[in-house]
Amino acid sequence: MRKAIQVTGLIMLLQGVSGAIDHLAVQPFMGLFLNFFNRVIVPRVDLLAAQPLFANLALAALGLVMIIAAARS
Repeated sequence: MRKAIQVTGLIMLLQGVSGAIDHLAVQPFMGLFLNFFNRVIVPRVDLLAAQPLFANLALAALGLVMIIAAARS
């Protein structure tokens, strides 16, 4: 179970960082997978659409917290 949480956290971290990069400059590397949150979820949620860079960085931070929490338990 711990490994699954770490993998989920890693995916969230990568998607958050990639979305922030995509927001600032075009991110062509694995854009469909890594920018799913940025291109699909963020525009559909009004609260996130107002601050897309913050939303992506928050996703990255949450992913990092999940990785650290799974490693400690």
